[in-house]
Amino acid sequence: MRRGHLRDHFIGAGVKCLSAVDANPVISNQHEIGINRDMLRFLGENHRQQYKVLYIWLGGDQDGFSVEDIATHYDTRIKKKRRPSEWRLYYPSNAVTGTMQAGDTLFLAKHNNGQLFFIITSAGSTSEHQLLWLFGLESPIPGKPFVSREFPEDGLELDFAARYILDEIGVEFEDSEADKLDDIIDRFASTFPSTDRFSQLARLSLPEVRAEDDPDAALLAWLDHEEAMFRRLEKRIVSQRLKEGFAEGDEIDVESFIRFSLSVHNRRKVRMGYSLENHLEAVFQAFDIRYDRGKVTEHNHMPDFLFPSVEAYHAAPATGSSELTMLGAKSTCKDRWRQVLAEAAKIHRKHLLTLEPGISESQTGQMEASGLQLIVPRDIQDSYTEIQREWLWNLENFVQYLKRT
Repeated sequence: MRRGHLRDHFIGAGVKCLSAVDANPVISNQHEIGINRDMLRFLGENHRQQYKVLYIWLGGDQDGFSVEDIATHYDTRIKKKRRPSEWRLYYPSNAVTGTMQAGDTLFLAKHNNGQLFFIITSAGSTSEHQLLWLFGLESPIPGKPFVSREFPEDGLELDFAARYILDEIGVEFEDSEADKLDDIIDRFASTFPSTDRFSQLARLSLPEVRAEDDPDAALLAWLDHEEAMFRRLEKRIVSQRLKEGFAEGDEIDVESFIRFSLSVHNRRKVRMGYSLENHLEAVFQAFDIRYDRGKVTEHNHMPDFLFPSVEAYHAAPATGSSELTMLGAKSTCKDRWRQVLAEAAKIHRKHLLTLEPGISESQTGQMEASGLQLIVPRDIQDSYTEIQREWLWNLENFVQYLKRT
């Protein structure tokens, strides 16, 4: 199925390191970012053009937040005919711009619908690395103007990692051929099935995909297919609920709407974690690997997977055994990877599989120093640096490791 290109969503993007004048209106006495000529290729040269803007803060490696607001693009020298133009973007005070500091990284991207994405990340963070990779931009240099590019119509098709990052910044997308999934999901009418059943159906409806042939490709294919199925079913269910409305007599039931909105958001987050575990389980079964899933070790910790079994784990001495292995499975790492370190005290070398692209070198360095081996499906590893890829494992590496122990 067609997954589209970056140009289907964004016309172009630029990145710069914020100076004190850019980020601190107390110093500059104004809320403005200087716009260089390269950025005008997709921002245009309409004096005092007002944009709708999605302001996003992705500081450090934590979850971010966003604010919808406006910005004005204008030429400060419009009345000075003998001087070259000097373009600036005026931004208002809001929760996101209030967090900006000198040294932070600003990504300014123009969506196909004309909206601007004004994204702030911490320098050197995972979020910065991911967006540089997604937009194909070089790291910004302090004191220098925007580095920017327009996106070609025939660029590379968006892969799993790219769609992951787009989703993180709130870009909604649906496969142009998503209606072909209706024959698969019609059996559920207007209800969500259990994650186990949905994952199984995703695998059964891709009979040509076999974990035995390529576990990395199979895992991503199953996840991708299930995600498309889920989005299609979700759109149907949510659309129906919105049509019914949230009126109670002559009043609008705001609390019901908020609860419904939160349930949609939470279902998306929780479902991906279970989906990942379900498909990993199918990979281990395909290779006849013994395991236990979600069993208690000590102090009520529950590793996602224990090999060969929880019985073997409890029978092993406190010092551990080379025959024991554990695997944590997290669709996103952020700072949660540290939780894995305490989940099976008898196993000194931990393994963690994630779908998160482009984790920063600083964070993967901390993982390695903590005795944790990160596992990233092969195709997602393209978003990591060459140095990181020398250390990373893919799923096939892990399966072969289990077969040897």
